[in-house]
Amino acid sequence: MINLISKTIGQINSLLKGLQVKSFLAVVLVGFLVLTTNVAYGHDDQGLKERVKEQVEQNDSQRPKTVGQWFKDARETEDSPGERLQKIGQQSGEAFKEFGGGYVEGAKETASDVGDSAAQAGKNISNQVGR
Repeated sequence: MINLISKTIGQINSLLKGLQVKSFLAVVLVGFLVLTTNVAYGHDDQGLKERVKEQVEQNDSQRPKTVGQWFKDARETEDSPGERLQKIGQQSGEAFKEFGGGYVEGAKETASDVGDSAAQAGKNISNQVGR
C-alpha cells in the first residue's frame, strides 16, 4: 500500500516537473516572438487611409459612396419622402448601371479568353491530325 502511494506521488511529481518545463518553454517562445516582431500600430496606416479615400472617390457618380454621406443625404430629405424616394430610385439606377458596366466588361474578357482557348485547341488538334 505504501509502495503504491509513493509510486503515485512520484508520478505526480514527474508530471508536474514536465508541465513546468513545457510552460517555461512556452513562455520563452512567446517572449521571443513578441520581442523580435516589429509591430508599429498606427504608423503604417497613414497611407492606407488616403488610398481607401482615393479608391472610393475614383468613381464620378452622384450617389453617396460612404455610410456618412448616405446618412447626410437622408437627413437632408427626411421631411420630403417623395424627394427621398426619387433620389433612392436615381441612386439605385446609377448603381445598377455601374454594376452592369463591370459585368459586361468581365463577360467580354471571359468570352475573349474562351475564344482564344478554343482557337488554340483547334490548332493543337489540327497539328495532331496532320501528323
